Amino acid sequence: MTISDRDELKKLANTVRKDIIQMTGTAGSGHPTSSLSTVEILTTLFFQVLRHDPKRPDWPDRDRFILSKGHAAPALYAFLARSGYFPVDRLMTLRKLDSPLQGHPERHRMGGVEASTGSLGQGISIGIGMALAGRLDRKDYRVYVMTGDGECDEGQVWEAALYAGNRGLDNLTVIVDHNQAQQDGWVKDVMDLAPLGDKWRAFKWHTIEIDGHDWDQVSKAFDEARAAKGKPTVIIARTVKGKGVSFMENKPELHGIPPTPEQVEQALKELEQQ
Repeated sequence: MTISDRDELKKLANTVRKDIIQMTGTAGSGHPTSSLSTVEILTTLFFQVLRHDPKRPDWPDRDRFILSKGHAAPALYAFLARSGYFPVDRLMTLRKLDSPLQGHPERHRMGGVEASTGSLGQGISIGIGMALAGRLDRKDYRVYVMTGDGECDEGQVWEAALYAGNRGLDNLTVIVDHNQAQQDGWVKDVMDLAPLGDKWRAFKWHTIEIDGHDWDQVSKAFDEARAAKGKPTVIIARTVKGKGVSFMENKPELHGIPPTPEQVEQALKELEQQ
């Protein structure tokens, strides 16, 4: 399903933020702030960019999306449900025993989940394999991988980046959710990545730097990525951890902390007003 109306996209993004709050609040577990920062990017990706079919999750010609920062699974599950891969009411089974909606995505438990992730640093390598397979099979599908900026502390990220750049995998796009915070604090204090864009350029990637909550910039970045030839593309999206909920925004200490029942109510009221 493609949504072209910007107001409808914004409404959907707001709905997904409510889903994330309710899912993690009901579960009493999860990573709401890391999920909230992804919403404008993934709304655009799932409803304007990706070629996919919820009725045929194994369609060979589909585009692939890998959530390398697997702890943001609540966002992925919400977008899969809102796309039609499974009933929306199943979202409230997040992290329950026997639910396919585990704390990190599991490929064999749900259509639309392309890779089991959560061990940080692995998603780009998996995406490279899919991109190479598409090239060998002469398929025109594209592969998209979302990684976190804290995840870029992992050496495997840069090994994969070096390989993809040298192989000119222009059917691969990586999105760095640059929310500037990770489990142990601010990224700049844990392992400073600056200058992040220059690092990717040095690894032979077409590099785009945007505000990850600006709808126009996000949309144009995906268009530019599709048009880029001879190089893989990285979209470095500056975002706000906890975006949309005032008492969660820019609070590294809330990484992995679900909202209390009272906070769920407060957050939902804020989102309703938006």
